[in-house]
Amino acid sequence: MGERPATNPVGRQLALPFAHRPRFERADFLRAPSNAAALAWLDPASATGWPQNRLALWGEAGSGKTHLLHVWAAEHEALLLPGTALRGFALPSRPGRPKRWRAIAVDDADEATDEAALLHLLNAAAEAGLPVLLTARAAPSRWSTGLADLASRLRAIHSVPIGQPDEAMLRILLLRLLVERQLVVAPSVVDWLLARLPRTAGAMRDAARALDEAALASGRRVTRALAAAVLDDPPRWFAEEPEELGAARLI
Repeated sequence: MGERPATNPVGRQLALPFAHRPRFERADFLRAPSNAAALAWLDPASATGWPQNRLALWGEAGSGKTHLLHVWAAEHEALLLPGTALRGFALPSRPGRPKRWRAIAVDDADEATDEAALLHLLNAAAEAGLPVLLTARAAPSRWSTGLADLASRLRAIHSVPIGQPDEAMLRILLLRLLVERQLVVAPSVVDWLLARLPRTAGAMRDAARALDEAALASGRRVTRALAAAVLDDPPRWFAEEPEELGAARLI
């Protein structure tokens, strides 16, 4: 007899790897005490400018910094780049338009491997009078760099932390993420999940993603049994999802 095919722990089908792309609109952002300071610094009505025209938002995965970056970039006609794309960087013109970009936004700037390119970006933006918004997991002053000039500029960037949401906001966030993925989950199952998940926005993101994949793979609705299987499956639970493509945010 031939070998039996491997089975999925929560079903027999394989989930197709379609990237979940969340909405990054200002109206979709959930305001909370944990992000109040960041919102104040990004308020378009605020007359207060950024020190040296630069600002960094930092916090754990899923805290909402990428969402805020996208909102700010759209409102300021900013060139939006992932930190990993900063290689031999030069400020390009906007496609099909003679005017240059009016601002620069860099997501996961602390993941930039080309330190010289990051330094050049900061210098070029300063020379052009362009504001720069960065996001990262830690404040720029704590980033490791071998370039003295870059270290000096990073220490001078005003940084604003985004904390973790409170219990009430975690519930709202999980419910929003489940709805965003068109998952119908009974209130009792939501309560069961919230009693067992880590108290972070990133955990809510990971749970919604894993439940979505498990429901698709098994062809079943999200029940307590399926949720338990997901939480007991470490490879599924700890799979990393890039924040810019499918992060749980304080939306």
